[in-house]
Amino acid sequence: DAKTLEFIAIAVDASCTHMYAPGTRRHIAKALDLGATPEEIIAVLQAVAVLGIHSVALGAPMLVEEMNKRGIAMPASEGE
Repeated sequence: DAKTLEFIAIAVDASCTHMYAPGTRRHIAKALDLGATPEEIIAVLQAVAVLGIHSVALGAPMLVEEMNKRGIAMPASEGE
């Protein structure tokens, strides 16, 4: 249905791999016009937010591996 298509468009445009603000705004407005609730739209945004977490989970171990190959020490974390 049309509302579901708008949810998909919001997810694509708001994703950390795309981050297209004009499209996100346009599709949020259209979804609201089609009867979507703010809670439904927040749920879509929450679902795509975990993509950023997965990017770090994928890339951080690779960074550590490459640092180890080059003998680069891990930076001290705050509080150490």
